[in-house]
Amino acid sequence: MEANRLASRRNRLRAALVAMVLLGGAVAGHEASASSFTLFESGQVRPLALSPNGGFLYAVNTPDNRLEIFKVTAGALSHVSSVPVGLEPVAVAARSDGEVWVVNHLSDSVSIVRHNAYGRAGYVARTLLVGDEPRDIVFAGPSKGRAFITAAHRGQNVPFDPQFTTPGVGRADVWVFDSNNLGTSLAGNPLKIITLFSDTPRALAATPDGSRVYAAAFHSGNRSTVVHEILVPNGGEADGGVPGPNVNAEGKPAPESSVIVHFNGTDWVDSLGRSWTDQVKFSLPDKDVFVIDANANPPAQLAGTAGFYTGVGTILFNMAVNPVNGKVYVSNTEARNDLRFEGPGTFAGETLRGHLHESRISVLSSTGVAPRHLNKHINYAACCAALPNAENDKSLAQPLGMAVSSNGTTLYVAAFGSSKIGVYSTAALEADTFVPSTTNQISVSGGGPTGMVLDESSGRMYVLTRFDNGISVINTTTRQEIAHLKMYNPEPASVVAGRPFLYDAKNSSSHGDSSCASCHIFGDFDSLVWNLGNPDGLYKVNPNPIIPVPPEFGNDPTFGQDPNFHPIKGPLSTQSLRGMANHGPMHWRGDRTGGYTAPSTQPDSGAFNEAEAFKQFNPAFVDLLGRNAQLSPAEMQQFTDFMLQVRYPPNPVRNLDNSLTPAQQAGRDFFFNTTSFFHGSCNSCHTLDPNANPGEGPVGKGFFGTDGRPAFVATAIFPKTPHLRNMYQKIGMFGVGYDFGFIPADGFLGDQIRGFGFNSDGSLDTLFRFNSGFDFHPIFNSVGIPDTPAGRQAKLDMEQFLLAFDSNLAPIVGQQVTLTLNNASVVAPRIALLVARANAGECDLVAKGRIALREVGFFYQGGYFKPDRKLTALLTDSALRLQVSTADSALTFTCTPPGSGRRIGIDRDLDGFLDGDERAAGSNPADPLSTP
Repeated sequence: MEANRLASRRNRLRAALVAMVLLGGAVAGHEASASSFTLFESGQVRPLALSPNGGFLYAVNTPDNRLEIFKVTAGALSHVSSVPVGLEPVAVAARSDGEVWVVNHLSDSVSIVRHNAYGRAGYVARTLLVGDEPRDIVFAGPSKGRAFITAAHRGQNVPFDPQFTTPGVGRADVWVFDSNNLGTSLAGNPLKIITLFSDTPRALAATPDGSRVYAAAFHSGNRSTVVHEILVPNGGEADGGVPGPNVNAEGKPAPESSVIVHFNGTDWVDSLGRSWTDQVKFSLPDKDVFVIDANANPPAQLAGTAGFYTGVGTILFNMAVNPVNGKVYVSNTEARNDLRFEGPGTFAGETLRGHLHESRISVLSSTGVAPRHLNKHINYAACCAALPNAENDKSLAQPLGMAVSSNGTTLYVAAFGSSKIGVYSTAALEADTFVPSTTNQISVSGGGPTGMVLDESSGRMYVLTRFDNGISVINTTTRQEIAHLKMYNPEPASVVAGRPFLYDAKNSSSHGDSSCASCHIFGDFDSLVWNLGNPDGLYKVNPNPIIPVPPEFGNDPTFGQDPNFHPIKGPLSTQSLRGMANHGPMHWRGDRTGGYTAPSTQPDSGAFNEAEAFKQFNPAFVDLLGRNAQLSPAEMQQFTDFMLQVRYPPNPVRNLDNSLTPAQQAGRDFFFNTTSFFHGSCNSCHTLDPNANPGEGPVGKGFFGTDGRPAFVATAIFPKTPHLRNMYQKIGMFGVGYDFGFIPADGFLGDQIRGFGFNSDGSLDTLFRFNSGFDFHPIFNSVGIPDTPAGRQAKLDMEQFLLAFDSNLAPIVGQQVTLTLNNASVVAPRIALLVARANAGECDLVAKGRIALREVGFFYQGGYFKPDRKLTALLTDSALRLQVSTADSALTFTCTPPGSGRRIGIDRDLDGFLDGDERAAGSNPADPLSTP
């Protein structure tokens, strides 16, 4: 028995040692070419704001990188002007009747916009550079003169070391500025950067008097983690291992796997209630919402337990404060990854089909947290009725923005996945006595509402609808949409047509509360691990071509391991839907593949046909989301055309000039040049080739950690080699209970912010430990990394390189700075950097703003800036800067994605007539049908 156990341990050790491959008004939809528009699918947070006097409505035009200004007259809207800001604006807040702050998610910036008393002559007067991927903004503190902005604890503009490899460090920042005294540096002079003990933050809310600010984590987790397969006894449930069933309906034994566990307040338990506490070497305090004293000098999180709330939800979207009783409402979804298996559940006797996440509003008060399930009418035991049905009609999915009436009695909730506004009595919500009903819902015609503002003096509510990039006007008395305006949308028609299939839970599920975006949040992931095998499913042959091994190891690249697809696959982390184009089959195993349809050859046949691979997800609408039928072929084609256009943002760890630090460069050299396993170097499997398949275009080309093929790794699953573009997103889990290479198991490491790390099942906590899977072993890896100081340093260097790994877009994309009369010396180095990276072909550089009260735009080409007027001469960089010579002039320079510069800089609607010429002639630069 002991000999068998030791042999089993050796096999698992072998699996661990070779784990390298497992990291891992105008026409909406006017047909911009794919090369002129890059899709990021950033989630809006605070898309609308009213000026303090109620005279103007401000709206972020996320796809067009602009702030739209509307005049409000007796509850009616008329478009006044459009101000270019940064890339992917997602939040807006009005500081005064003439000054508006816009948070630019991709540009890592805040645009301070000023306009005249008529809402015209708007321009960016200042650009503040903040941390990576800022999301929200509120004004609070003394006289509400402080700006609070959420950002990730990383980015090229931060003035601190983000400590990526240090346990117990918060990954959420709130930047606080004195809006009357910003300082002169590019990032201003923040009063404080408050670091919170959570993963990346999203929403903010302030009390009416501005004394308190609430900040929420985004992917806050639900106190779940995974026990590595090394620590799980082989043999299945009967031997204390993986909970059954341990065979599928065909009787075919399932592979060994890790086990998902949840903390129940005392122990870490699996789906059978068995304790694995001794195997978990950290704790998850699950701090979700933080309380900040906005008046303190400097502002700070309240001390002790008064400074945070726990158990609010898994994915936290938005917050609103009741102005009367002070309670805080948090829109969120609660993940049910404690449940297992997709499919009908016939063989296993259980399934999570149609019950992935629950849409909720959690009520925070002095007595604690009270989650309220918005869809408590759903019978999750029954599935899946045909559409439409009464249960579906009552459901509200993915609640985002909220607004509370001034008397505190009514809460409005934007149900993004249902294209409705939910209307709740706050008393009934707090007491959980509300009854879901269509009579308390308002449909919005544009679809996909993300946020709203109340104009109570006019009895109106204004709602931004992301599906069509429009604004709905709602009569709050009759609860009817009475008008709808569309903002200009440069997205290709295929994006507009396909987006609803990601989010529309009403169409995606019979219950009406589940969509692909339930787990793939805004097309990304949910930072969780799920067990989504299907015991009723069939074993399938893997058609994907496998990375070969050197001839001295024979002609079997699987080394006898079964490479095929067992329907019980064990726990696997949610993968992003970003960047799937040009990266081959999908899912960790590559089991969504076009390899069944044609021979596999690059760039687009068989297994390398990403469109065919994505269409293989269609059965999930029935087996996972609980729809009564799959999408039609035409619908699935629309979904595919949309999804394969979504791109990864630039890497926020890598230097803006695209250079590597000495450690990163050493890691890169190791990655390419050192044989550390029998395949060869790391690049033998994790292919890095930024120019691969150039026909995919300047943004779509390249292999970034994979060319789409699987490789032997001697683990339970035979994986497709994953890409490596998002390693920095997975930092925050520290502590494991198993030896890995030369690295021993950890002792208890205390509080951490994430329960899942790297690898297909999230069971590896750090990239350093991951790299230790290549350590020397006399039998299993005789060319491995030696147990020497040099060997340890090589693994540390590799960790740094992987965090700064290449991506489709260079780090400079999105970065910007504003030149004014008084800051030329401060911004000059940054402008020079933008010009240098444009000269290197990494971005299209544009300049937008006002010169002597005239709106202008420029596009940098061939060493000169081309103006937005055909007969105006080209300008050199220095000559353009000299144009900013008066106090009422300002130019914002922005590096945009390759191919988009002409559209963003000088020809907004790509109709061939330059924007300045159109303005001079009286035609509309945002309407291709309106020309001089």
